[in-house]
Amino acid sequence: MRMVSARLTGRPGAEPPAVGAGLIHDLLWAHASPADGLEHIRVRSLPHGMDVVLFLAAGSDEAALRSADVLMERFRGPLSRHGLTGHIVR
Repeated sequence: MRMVSARLTGRPGAEPPAVGAGLIHDLLWAHASPADGLEHIRVRSLPHGMDVVLFLAAGSDEAALRSADVLMERFRGPLSRHGLTGHIVR
C-alpha cells in the first residue's frame, strides 16, 4: 500500500467553502473506480482547506501517483461545485 497526499483549497478570493471532511471522504469514494486501487482515505480539515491522504494498492510510488492523478482529475468537477480545487502534493 502506498500513500499519496492531496491538498484541497478554496478558490482565491471566494468565501471559504462550507464543506466538511465527511462529504469529501464520501465524494472521493463515490468517484473512485476499482482500477484506482483505493483502499483507504483520510481527510482532515485545516485553516487552508483540507489535507487528504489516499492509501492506494500500487506496485510503486510512481504507479500510486498516476492512480491518484487520475482519481483527482475525475474528482475536479465535484470539487469545483463545492468551491474547492485540489492537487496532489509531490
